[in-house]
Amino acid sequence: MRKPYIYGNWKMNLDMHGSSDLISSILSVKIDYTKVDVGVAPDFSSLYKVSQTIKQMGYPISVAAQNISAEEKGAFTGDVSAAMVFAAGADSTILGHSERRMIFAEGDELINQKVKTALRNNLDVILCVGETLDERESGVAADRVVYQVGMGLKDIGMDRINRVTLAYEPVWAIGTGKTATPADAEDIHGKIRTQLSKMYGPVVAEKIRILYGGSVKPDNVSALMMRENIDGALVGGASLDATSFAKLVNFNG
Repeated sequence: MRKPYIYGNWKMNLDMHGSSDLISSILSVKIDYTKVDVGVAPDFSSLYKVSQTIKQMGYPISVAAQNISAEEKGAFTGDVSAAMVFAAGADSTILGHSERRMIFAEGDELINQKVKTALRNNLDVILCVGETLDERESGVAADRVVYQVGMGLKDIGMDRINRVTLAYEPVWAIGTGKTATPADAEDIHGKIRTQLSKMYGPVVAEKIRILYGGSVKPDNVSALMMRENIDGALVGGASLDATSFAKLVNFNG
């Protein structure tokens, strides 16, 4: 059985002081870490502070960078490398988020390069995939998502796939208040797992966690988590409040 995984993506909302306050509040909440894995993704400038606070408190909470450069180093003004975020305390990175795909026009090939760069530099990966509203209404949602999975994991071998978590995020549900029904989300999650089985075999595919992201809140998380192939949540706005995030983490408590 796959252990549930709840990850908070704070996006560009908190500065270092706000991030410090939030992680301190989260750490004060009672969480049974034997039942659920937890992670947070602060902004770049808060990575060190957040990771140090978690380390000092001794809790097993993952810390992810919200993005990395595909390049290792060099004259790339404004970019942040995998080695830099690792040194700042990140153990993971989110890649392919719908906001990176839609707002910053990051394509599948670039995302695949970033996945490879992250894994080379000791970072685990949360690889996001998801369709637009037009793609869903056109009936190609599953095809689009399966294609993104295949492209994002291109040339990622059996020796590294265990360091990758998938996250299905329908673009039309990000920050809109709309959420895919549990049945719709489960349908796509099942197709993602089928694609993983084709790429890595059923035994490996059954071990890979697939998170759902898209306006996840305390009042809908339990219904989502009841589904066979939904292993957790990548949470945006609801992760910015410690009480709300605690309810999400303790969905089965």
